[in-house]
Amino acid sequence: MNSPLALAGVGTALVTPFLQDGSLDLASLRSLVEWQIANGVALLVACGSTGEAATLSEDETVEVVQTVVEVAAGRAPVFAGCTHNSTAEAVRRAKVLAAVPGVTGILTANPYYSKPNQRGQFLHFQAIADAVARMPVLLYNIPGRTAANLEPATVLQLAKACSNVVGAKESSGSMQQITELIAGAPAGFHVLAGDDYLALPVLAAGGVGVVSVASNVAPAQVIRMMRSASQGDWTTAHLLAKQLAALTAALFREPNPCPAKSLLRSMGRIQDDAVRLPLVPVTDALRDELKRLAAELQLS
Repeated sequence: MNSPLALAGVGTALVTPFLQDGSLDLASLRSLVEWQIANGVALLVACGSTGEAATLSEDETVEVVQTVVEVAAGRAPVFAGCTHNSTAEAVRRAKVLAAVPGVTGILTANPYYSKPNQRGQFLHFQAIADAVARMPVLLYNIPGRTAANLEPATVLQLAKACSNVVGAKESSGSMQQITELIAGAPAGFHVLAGDDYLALPVLAAGGVGVVSVASNVAPAQVIRMMRSASQGDWTTAHLLAKQLAALTAALFREPNPCPAKSLLRSMGRIQDDAVRLPLVPVTDALRDELKRLAAELQLS
C-alpha cells in the first residue's frame, strides 16, 4: 500500500468538545469539523492526544470517530487515534475503529508507560498494522508523552515490513532524528511534523505537512503558512509563522488541549471549554491572553 493516499499540508488534531456535565458535545464537534473542512484542512485526526482520547470510553471513541467521518463525508481523510500500552488491547481497538464505515486510517502512538525497546515497539506496531492490513496506519512518535522513542531505523523497518504503514507523525522534537527519517523514507512514505513549532523546519527538510493543534483555532492561517512554504514562498511563510508564534506558544503554556478549547469557546466555535480530569480549564490569565492574541490575529 505504501501509499496511494495523499497526506500533505495541514491536518488538524481535533479537540473533543464536552458539555459542562462532561458528556460529549457532538453538535459542537460537527460544527467544528465543518469549519475545518471549509477552511481547507487536508486531514482530520479524531481521538488523539488533543482529543483527550485517554479519557474517552470505547463507545465514546467510536461515536466521535463516526461523527467526524459523517461530517467529513469524504471531503478529507479521517484517521482515528488508537493507542494502548497492551499490544493485544491496541489490536482489538484498532479492529473496532477500522470497522467504522468511512474511516480512512489508524493513528497509533508508542505504547506508553511500559518503555519498550525498539524490538518491542516494532512488534507492537507490526501487530496493529497486520490487524488492519487493508487500512493505512500512521505511526505517532511522541516520546514526551509515552517515555518511548521510535527511532528512524525502526520506522523504516516497519515501512518495509508492513505495506499499510504509510507514514509517521513525528513529535520527538529532534530535527536530527526527523531529518534522518525523511532521508531514509521510501517513496510515498509521509513524514508529518507533530509539533506546530516544527512545521516549517520539517517541511524544509522534506516532510509533507503538519498535524496541528493551532489549526483547531486558526485553520486558514496555518494552511496559508504551509501552502506558501510548499510553493516556495518562504518570505510569506516566515512572516505568517512570526504572526502565529505567540498564539502557538500560548496554546501550550498549559496542558493541551485546555488552551485550544478555551479559545474555541471564546470564538463561539464550541459551546463549552470543559475538559475531563485530570485536566482542568485554563487560568483566567491565560484565557485573557488567548482572547487578546485572537483579536490581534482577527480569528473568528
